[in-house]
Amino acid sequence: MIGLIMFVVTLALLIIGFPVAFTFAGVAVIFGTLTEGIDLFGFMPYRIMSVMENTILMAIPLFIFMGIILQKTRLAEQLLEAMGDLFGNIRGGLAVSTILVGSLLAASTGVVGASVIAMGVIALPVMLKHNYKKTLSTGVICASGTLGQIIPPSIVLIILADVLGVPVGDLFHSAVMPSLVLVGSYIVYVLFIAYWDKDAAPATKSNNPNAGKYWRVAKSIVPPITLIIAVLGSIFSGIATPTESASIGAVGSLLLALFYQRLNWDIVYQSSVETIKVTSMVFAILVGATAFSMVFTYSGGDHVVETFIHSLPAKEMSFILISMGIILILGFFIDFVEISLIIVPIFYPIALSLGIDMQWFAILIAMNLQASFLTPPFGFSLFYLKGVAPKSIETTDIYKGVTPFIVIQVSVLLSLIIFPEWYGFSEF
Repeated sequence: MIGLIMFVVTLALLIIGFPVAFTFAGVAVIFGTLTEGIDLFGFMPYRIMSVMENTILMAIPLFIFMGIILQKTRLAEQLLEAMGDLFGNIRGGLAVSTILVGSLLAASTGVVGASVIAMGVIALPVMLKHNYKKTLSTGVICASGTLGQIIPPSIVLIILADVLGVPVGDLFHSAVMPSLVLVGSYIVYVLFIAYWDKDAAPATKSNNPNAGKYWRVAKSIVPPITLIIAVLGSIFSGIATPTESASIGAVGSLLLALFYQRLNWDIVYQSSVETIKVTSMVFAILVGATAFSMVFTYSGGDHVVETFIHSLPAKEMSFILISMGIILILGFFIDFVEISLIIVPIFYPIALSLGIDMQWFAILIAMNLQASFLTPPFGFSLFYLKGVAPKSIETTDIYKGVTPFIVIQVSVLLSLIIFPEWYGFSEF
């Protein structure tokens, strides 16, 4: 009962707008003191030290730094312009280009906010100029900008690997096929809409000759792909651990900035400061979530959930459906970091006791959390795009635009649940 009250109070405070880390920590201190006494928190320094000494989590600031450096080199701008020249002459070509660029940015930066903002500033005016429908344009940008949640190297995959005790490299490898299916589904949807509604996404004409067009595309795509191969290839081949590969990515991003002749002290300084801010936010939430989980466990909340799940018929599949439903609903209101650090640890021991494949479970959660960036009313991608969109774009246009992509994400998630063998997983 105490655990349920804690959860409800925390959710209410987050919806009101209280800072996430302080909400988790504050609720934990209040309920922990009332139920177990202040001595309960004598264990907290040891828990905080275990977080700080976790080598897996060291990859987070390195990948964040890599993403910010690449964002400041205007990589998205170059990729979008080049891919637009390559695919613009087919109906829906600009939208397909945006999806492909979102995929490349996800694999080379993983910073959702930067991707959505960059494509909103660059691609949205171009699509509107060529008479693309507002809803399709905004939906494509929001959906493709959030691919960094599932395409490796993804921060959420690193966090889930730590929470669920799965090797990060294995999780990155397992995420490749679902990522490709999701990206392919986006592209198929766009091409279908362009074919079905000839006014939704008309073709455009390139101003560049073929030779110049292909050289420009190669110059824009080859460097980031080289970085992707260096980072993910070093993990998949066993040459480097994920943490070591993150350092390769950080150094590689600096080399890319040097390649584009944009490397200077100001970029390095600003990127370092932003990295510290984002990393501090993540780890502050992590410490608050650790306190919350400790009090929730001591209050017996985890046993209540576990008893309920074990009482269900076909409890393995019931657990998967219930847990995914809860995560999907919570994604409408709270961020992926809070869900990963508060909700997932509650589900972890139950999934373990049911013999569920943890890699499969982690990918299901990551795919589910992908939708949290798109779901109204608090989807962060919606806010990012609205902040940079022209005044002609209304909030309702963005909401309508992302709806089909949410349906696609949920459909791919269901295919992962029903047919795990298609993706190389075993259920239980």
